[in-house]
Amino acid sequence: MIQEIKHIALFQGIDFSTIERLILEREIYSRSYHKGATVHEQGKACAGADVVLSGKLIAYALADNGSETVVFTFGDGSLIGANLVFAEQNKYPINIYCTEDCVLYHITKSGIEELLKHHEFVMRYVQSLSENSQGMNQKIAMYTRKSLRENLMDYFRALSVEQKSDTVSLPVTKKQLADYFGVQRPSLFRELKRMKDEGLIEIANKEITLKF
Repeated sequence: MIQEIKHIALFQGIDFSTIERLILEREIYSRSYHKGATVHEQGKACAGADVVLSGKLIAYALADNGSETVVFTFGDGSLIGANLVFAEQNKYPINIYCTEDCVLYHITKSGIEELLKHHEFVMRYVQSLSENSQGMNQKIAMYTRKSLRENLMDYFRALSVEQKSDTVSLPVTKKQLADYFGVQRPSLFRELKRMKDEGLIEIANKEITLKF
């Protein structure tokens, strides 16, 4: 476990005797989760922070009508719960579950307090808080300023850059994509069909070819 931690940016620069002690004291421990497992439920108190060693998770809000809206996605190295653990209102406002098999490092609140004595950890912890805040701001902007088509085009462009191709493979199902944009699946399908009919994209199952 200590060898894996050495490669995680959050822990780099920290005396590893400190890390070893926190592991022995169960202030840092690892846990595996299967795809589809809920790691944190909406309304439950946050008792610490989690570092994603491998896998992917999403944070989603569940509306009264049962629909889901994806708020965040987490991948390797992501820090979860950093903004909640020291808050007065420290309950998870959304559910977090695995879209793949995952391995997480859980850090207790007291473990975080110990690590915050190290300048390197403080800076990376603050950076994570800033990135989460930026992600929330982008999500708010997406909901308030852009149409579904504009959001889809931005999403496809980002995938094109990431995958270095004008033909991109969707990393999620179309249901998950609809949840990500906070719309119902029929609305997403209608907009994708319009974009295809207008010659903006070609669709072949989970592959999208960009024409814009």
